[in-house]
Amino acid sequence: MSVMQRVPGEVAEFTLKAIAVGIALGIVFGAANAYLGLRVGMTVSASIPAAVMTVAVFSLMRTPGTILEANLSQTIASASTSLATGTIFTIPALFLWGAVPPYLQVVALALLGAVLGIAAMVPLRRLLIVQAHHELPYPEGTACAEVLRATVSESGSARSASAWIFRGMAVGAAVKLAISLVYLLPGEVSAAIPVLPKAEVALEIAPALIGVGYILGYRQSAVCVAGAIISALAITPLIAWMGGAMSTPLYPETTRLVADMSAGDIWSKYVRYIGAGAVATAGILTVLRGLPTMAGAFVSVARGMKGSGVQGGTAPERTDRDLPGGFVLGGVALVVLTAAFVPGVFAGNMDPMQRAVLAAGVGVFGVLFVTVAARIVGIVGVSSQPTSGIALVTLLGTASVFAAAGWVGPDARAGVLTVGTIVAVAASKAGDISQDLKTGWLVGATPARQQLGQLIGAAFACWAVAATVLLLGEAYEFGSREIPAPQATLMKTIIEGVLSGALPWDLVLTGAGLAIGAMLCGVSGLAFAIGVYLPLATMAPLYVGGCVRALVERDRRPLSEGESDPGILAASGLVAGEGLAGVAVAGLVAAGLAPKSMDPRLGGLAGEVVALFVAGAVCAFLLRGGRSGGRTTLG
Repeated sequence: MSVMQRVPGEVAEFTLKAIAVGIALGIVFGAANAYLGLRVGMTVSASIPAAVMTVAVFSLMRTPGTILEANLSQTIASASTSLATGTIFTIPALFLWGAVPPYLQVVALALLGAVLGIAAMVPLRRLLIVQAHHELPYPEGTACAEVLRATVSESGSARSASAWIFRGMAVGAAVKLAISLVYLLPGEVSAAIPVLPKAEVALEIAPALIGVGYILGYRQSAVCVAGAIISALAITPLIAWMGGAMSTPLYPETTRLVADMSAGDIWSKYVRYIGAGAVATAGILTVLRGLPTMAGAFVSVARGMKGSGVQGGTAPERTDRDLPGGFVLGGVALVVLTAAFVPGVFAGNMDPMQRAVLAAGVGVFGVLFVTVAARIVGIVGVSSQPTSGIALVTLLGTASVFAAAGWVGPDARAGVLTVGTIVAVAASKAGDISQDLKTGWLVGATPARQQLGQLIGAAFACWAVAATVLLLGEAYEFGSREIPAPQATLMKTIIEGVLSGALPWDLVLTGAGLAIGAMLCGVSGLAFAIGVYLPLATMAPLYVGGCVRALVERDRRPLSEGESDPGILAASGLVAGEGLAGVAVAGLVAAGLAPKSMDPRLGGLAGEVVALFVAGAVCAFLLRGGRSGGRTTLG
């Protein structure tokens, strides 16, 4: 693709309108992504939905903005996604240990990670975004630039496209409230398979998960559900059969025969550890496979750093102006020194020496993985960024140092975990801002203003993301079927294994074998492993959404430049709608104004039939959105 035409001269860009709209959208997408990540262990990019909604909001305000204003607004709005990703991967583990973190501590961890990610990415911009333009396409950033150019030039088409987001939000919120607040319908439909002991097929009625499946596409969602099918229809029945045949308790269950356990109990006591081993192995192998890329990135950065500053005393052009070098060094130093010398940043009652070791881990792993993440997402995109693998390597490295020093108590494991929070946020932030800087480079934005916009977005979004995580943790139980928090549960398991050796390694290594087998077959090891780790009921809606996407793409022409898929926008709306409704319900539950759970008003077979009809209606909505006009032309 050729470089897009730049916006000439000085035009409106860093305006109050752009900042306010970006902050508001960032809070919305931050809360929704935090909810989604705690449900299914992944988040979705907010850049394109935020770009379309920004232009629509500008139009409703009757003050159409410039393309640079719209770009700055979506840059600020998308800043929240990376904060949600890093926070939900780790913080819920503290709840599982009974060490509920203070609100300000979670806010500080998220903000420090954001500052580290932005500061360390600034000197990489020219090298990765400009000089490596043809090598690193940055798919989300390039697509967002196309959407921005098209929507700003045709505000009426922007309103038409954004209508699908708002419709999706209404549908997602309505279904979530009907299930979790009014308790009109069952939230899950299941059926036992008679010929297999303890085997069940199940489908969660979750518009957000159907929307995520649509966004992922058929192949990726199929890989996820494949892991869940093996877990639910092979591993669980096998354990149940072995337990019945042996007529003795199986490790680690010691009080009840396996034959007397339900499918859910078997999943909790056995399959969960197999899934954890699969996810951990896939994440670590993904990072190891990227070691050549990491080494190449650092060599390239070392060679190109001299060209990242102002040369010859001449101020760079507006479109090549970054935040000053003092921010880069000062930002990294501020994060490390704050972590080292401010008590209470890391969880646990850390003494000065322990805080110093943890802060060193933040500095080393943070700068390392910011570089890695910024380059990797240029090829595979934000959705495929191995953040969980990055967090695992960070935790393993830091925990190994603590174990060698003899620091293995509850405070130690909590401190190690929060190192992972900062590094995961920083790596995720680097991937996010890289896509935004690519968008800005293609439309002629000012990099320094985008970098400042990311800081503003993070400074506001950290409060919303932290509040969402703590609210859901108070209203529900992390690690339960309602809020599985899969990645955080995995991090907890790994830290406990390194520091105390309390893991059932036979089950964990079984999962490792499954992940390795999947990767040798050429599929995404992480996607397959997440399927093994999470219940089939959670993965099935993803596959349903992927099937809808396949039906849509079968009957329409390929996407061309300047066109946007209204189905993707509708799916993004489903994610945002259910996420916001879920956060609202959690608030009511935490305040004692709504029950945490109760039997659905429409129970039995009739309730399940109606629930399936609702799921079918959500699919029909996505199908209609995806097929509306073949593709909705925005420019």
